[in-house]
Amino acid sequence: MVNVQQTIAKNISFNGIGLFGGTPVSVTFKPAPENHGVVFVRTDLGGTQIPALVSNVIKRPRRTALKAGSATIETCEHCLSAVAASNIDNLIIEINATELPAMDGSALPFLERLHDAGIVQQEASRKVLKVHEPIVVRQDDAMVAAVPAENGESTYTYQVDYSNVPAIGSQVSTFNLGDDSYEKEIAPARTFILKHEAEAMRAQGIGSHLSEDEVLVIDDNGPIGNNNFRFPNEPVRHKMLDLIGDLFLVGTRIEGRIVAHKSGHALNQLMAKRLIEQYRADEFLQLSRKAVAFDARQINRILPHRYPMLLVDRVLEIDGDRRVIGIKNVTANEPFFQGHFPGTPMMPGVLIVEALAQLSGVLIGQSLEHAGKLAVLLSLDRVKIRKPVTPGDQLLLEAEAVKIRARVAHMRCRAYVAEELAAEAEVKFMLVDDDQE
Repeated sequence: MVNVQQTIAKNISFNGIGLFGGTPVSVTFKPAPENHGVVFVRTDLGGTQIPALVSNVIKRPRRTALKAGSATIETCEHCLSAVAASNIDNLIIEINATELPAMDGSALPFLERLHDAGIVQQEASRKVLKVHEPIVVRQDDAMVAAVPAENGESTYTYQVDYSNVPAIGSQVSTFNLGDDSYEKEIAPARTFILKHEAEAMRAQGIGSHLSEDEVLVIDDNGPIGNNNFRFPNEPVRHKMLDLIGDLFLVGTRIEGRIVAHKSGHALNQLMAKRLIEQYRADEFLQLSRKAVAFDARQINRILPHRYPMLLVDRVLEIDGDRRVIGIKNVTANEPFFQGHFPGTPMMPGVLIVEALAQLSGVLIGQSLEHAGKLAVLLSLDRVKIRKPVTPGDQLLLEAEAVKIRARVAHMRCRAYVAEELAAEAEVKFMLVDDDQE
């Protein structure tokens, strides 16, 4: 397994129709720079970007969907499974409709196009999400567990139980994502649906453009129409494919053992969220043991803000011009608590966002290139306040650079209380000369 980030070597385009909606769609895979991540771009909506992260997941039946603003991406799990298996960290996926093409219902067509584009290594080190402590999520009789693994393994085990469908029954499969056998063993497995489920969906007008020859529809005796199983246990292999794609929404490769029983997309996505929470908690614990990168005096040299508007107390870590992590200690003495709200003190959400913007200003202003510049707020997007912040909390602030240029900067920001996400926003700045303010 390579330890540096990877992207593709060239653009590659293809067409198809959506599995659920039947809408024609064109897709182009494009190389992306280091630390970019996998991002969908809706070209039909002016280039709206939708990062492939579990924080952007919205509820949809029988598929994984993402949303940013009013833009959505539907049925992305097969494509993301192929990206994960290809060890690609950075990728732009341009798409001119809501839903990715169904292709043959498997991940193989996506995988083949990624291979045709070629995989190239980049210089930046690859991030890895390592499972340190067991995590279990359940829903009724379904379950997904993640446990630590030795030697950097990324192993998936899935069990399906269709005891009421003789053609499927109980099936178990185990796969190591570090192997080279994904193309032969997992990627060709197609999405499937039981006959009575297909009839119910067609009655609702869903999937009426498809026939049993194009989708794997199964009754008690097996596939109907002119279809046949590609593997005797094709259903469990496809569930494995989905699991790999859904968990790739953590944004990086997972080191650990994943065990799933009868899980679907919603439970897979919940596990992705729990994995990120554990990763953040461990990362922040390690940061708390490190020396402070910038103390209050050094922050004052970079930011023009002063009491009561200086909302960054310490900077714990700066990773070049890419990422910065800082702290805001929230005390009962904060002046805004007097009126927000008497008897139920809560930090205003706009001030949490302001703290994130100030931390972004530290990242921008600490470089020689932008010395003497002020980062003036230009726009806010995808702002979400996820939990109250009250006296005694410690806000751990994180800002990542999406793009920094001579006159503009675009940052992706998050604020946490312990390991729980409290707020997030994308912030754009105009960089102006200090003497113009």
